Amino acid sequence: MNRHAPLSPAAELHANVSVPFERAFAMPKAVYTSPEFLALEQKHVFAQDWLCAGRAESLPDAGDYLTMEIAGEPVVVLRDRDGAIRAMSNVCRHRMSTLLQGRGKVRAITCPYHAWTYNLDGSLRGAPAMTLNEGFCKEVLGLPAIRCEVWQGWIMVTLNPEAPAPAEALSEVTDLIAPFDMTGYRETFRENFRWATNWKVLAENFMESYHLPMCHAGTIGGASKLEEMVCPTGGAGFNYHWILKNDSVPLALAHPSNTTLEGDDRRKTWLLAIYPSLLITMTPGYFWYLSLTPDGPGHVQVLFGGGMSEDWLADPAAGAHLASVRALLDDVNVEDKGCTEKVYRGLCSDLAQPGPLSHLERPNFEFAQYLARRIPA
Repeated sequence: MNRHAPLSPAAELHANVSVPFERAFAMPKAVYTSPEFLALEQKHVFAQDWLCAGRAESLPDAGDYLTMEIAGEPVVVLRDRDGAIRAMSNVCRHRMSTLLQGRGKVRAITCPYHAWTYNLDGSLRGAPAMTLNEGFCKEVLGLPAIRCEVWQGWIMVTLNPEAPAPAEALSEVTDLIAPFDMTGYRETFRENFRWATNWKVLAENFMESYHLPMCHAGTIGGASKLEEMVCPTGGAGFNYHWILKNDSVPLALAHPSNTTLEGDDRRKTWLLAIYPSLLITMTPGYFWYLSLTPDGPGHVQVLFGGGMSEDWLADPAAGAHLASVRALLDDVNVEDKGCTEKVYRGLCSDLAQPGPLSHLERPNFEFAQYLARRIPA
């Protein structure tokens, strides 16, 4: 046996999290750049855990749908005629064409190849020119169902029939942010984009606010102080931290009519990382989120959306406030894109080495621990 053989990326990750947080370093480079490690993530992480398809209110009516991909599996999520949100395979049961693309509204799902048609519950409605095939049985050719639940207003989907329900797995999150009541927020915008970085680089960027003063010097960097940032220990399925905002962005504070939030909660911004890839910023007035899908080691597909709390939506100046925050978030995204793409370019350097973590990067270390729990060495 060669005692000097290099460790696999998975073995490097396990070694990385084997030390106490006070002596922790950033994750090894290969964890971000290795196609082999990404294949392990797809198998042990994305195919096993709950992923976010967006907000339930983004599919208000029967036939409203969105599409997503989970570990290479095409999925359609829609609201059926009974008002329930369900997920199913987005692949035709005939010659296996994908069915729907992007987002939209349909009365039924019709295959673009041979016009096999499915009801909104996934059952096969009709298939042209199949009467002479003696093996054809419409009743057994429905689209396979995929687990889908709405948790706190978020549409959560998983390929894993054994995964604990989000309400159970994330009960600590529900308790933490109970005064904010995520179910009462309403999405007002969403978009998709693709950045040239690894999905974990963007996730980790969200998980720490250590970068705010420098990376976001032109936008939100001055709205909070490093010494006021709190990074408590997270849970098995999430990490979090919070920052206290000043009044430079009124929408980040509780509405004057809000009588539920008290003390620091009226100016507290929660940053919740729901493993593996749902990242939520929640303030008393507005929220925004990222839902990440790997696109090779060096790219990430991002669902970006956001909206407002009910009391701010009812304010006569809601439109102006939202336009101001949306413009701010667009500028923040430009800054984050620049920073995270620079990190990935650095990760590809032969001379690069991971450095020690700040106490403000506890969530990053917990994220590495989560990945190590999921991915065998």
